[in-house]
Amino acid sequence: MEQTADLSIWFNTAYLITGILFIVGLKYMSSPRTARMGNRISMAGMAIALAATFVQGIIQWYVILGGLVVGAAIGIYSARAVKMTAMPQMVAIFNGCGGGAAALVAMGELMKQLQAANGQPLGYDLTITTMLTAVIGALSFSGSIIAFLKLQELMTGRPITYPAQQVVNGLVLVAIVVCSGLVIANSADPNTLLYFSVALALTLVLGVLFVLPIGGADMPVVISLLNSFTGVAAATTGFVLNNNVLIISGALVGASGTLLTLLMGKAMNRSVTNVLFGAFGAVHATAATGGKAKQVEVRSLTPDDVAAMLAYANQVIVAPGYGMAVAQAQHSIKELENLLEKRGVEVKYAIHPVAGRMPGHMNVLLAEANVPYNALYDMDDINPEFERTDVTLVVGANDVTNPAAREDKTSPIYGMPVLNVDKSQNVIVLKRSMASGFAGIDNPLFEMPNTSMLFGDAKKSIDAVNTALKQL
Repeated sequence: MEQTADLSIWFNTAYLITGILFIVGLKYMSSPRTARMGNRISMAGMAIALAATFVQGIIQWYVILGGLVVGAAIGIYSARAVKMTAMPQMVAIFNGCGGGAAALVAMGELMKQLQAANGQPLGYDLTITTMLTAVIGALSFSGSIIAFLKLQELMTGRPITYPAQQVVNGLVLVAIVVCSGLVIANSADPNTLLYFSVALALTLVLGVLFVLPIGGADMPVVISLLNSFTGVAAATTGFVLNNNVLIISGALVGASGTLLTLLMGKAMNRSVTNVLFGAFGAVHATAATGGKAKQVEVRSLTPDDVAAMLAYANQVIVAPGYGMAVAQAQHSIKELENLLEKRGVEVKYAIHPVAGRMPGHMNVLLAEANVPYNALYDMDDINPEFERTDVTLVVGANDVTNPAAREDKTSPIYGMPVLNVDKSQNVIVLKRSMASGFAGIDNPLFEMPNTSMLFGDAKKSIDAVNTALKQL
């Protein structure tokens, strides 16, 4: 007995060290300069937790080892094979796996405890945390799967709505609460597992119904919110298993995901409830039917024209968007930056908080191309610079540069903070076509007299501009 107590102290100490390393790692990941070190510190914490769990022998060692091998293989393959453009999808699917794992752990622990109780009721502390873990985890799992399908464009990114949708969601939620209450109130009932299974199945359905009416333009916010759900599910799993490291790590993920969700909602000037229930991203009357290109008068340039404009500018701002990610143009843009700086042109990057399809998407891509961190400017810091900028290069960004958000009260994005690129002396938009962005609305920026278009794949276009610059 005394030896068991001594071992328990060692295991709890290892988990405490893990929690501290997670917190320190998260702190380091708050800045691009120290993010890699933060990842390494967090990895060290996870290694300690895995080692402690392995030695503790909660289940057979070969089961743990098998899980480690399979999980590590999937993680290494994903990290090497998945392109940066598909990173939001990978984040969504991995996040869903975390929620699903929490739900399965809750199910397994409930079955184990019911069998051990032999017809006697379980404590409220166990049943409440078990139901919370199962419901939140299952909601995160199915919701993340739908987010993945939308981001991967395996299903439409537009909101999918139908009459009385919120009423249906409300009824499903009530049924989940009732079934969960039956499990909690009378766990000695022979039908407890049936009630649990019904609650779990309905939660999976609710997760699907929850994300279907949310448009693709709001996916960064949804991913952050679902990530926080998974964190909460992990924390409640810690209470179910009496595991401190799960409680600490889950609370960290849940808190940071919630904070990020609120910050991104603020960046869009919209509440989280409006994101979840506003069906934003639908095709509006002002948008081209079926997402097709609207026939408007625009000025088109050649790469030689763009090179000449950039070469004789004093300051150039690059405003990247998802189009840059699709074209993998970040390395070409970095080369462009080098060529312009040799000519004495100052180059800055304007980063909108929700540009791309996940939080920090543009920062990650540009860091991959070794763009200096001090050249990346947040929206609030860069917006005053546009009025004294000679040329702004909009690379695949659409909705985050739409001036209708400031000027058109009938626009669905009215009030959303945007990059004030239209205030530059000259704006060059790199785009494949005149099709609307992910939000499904037109961008009047393209028709402004100081705006010109450079049509085509962003990487090929930038490469052509770089070639022209070298010849000037």
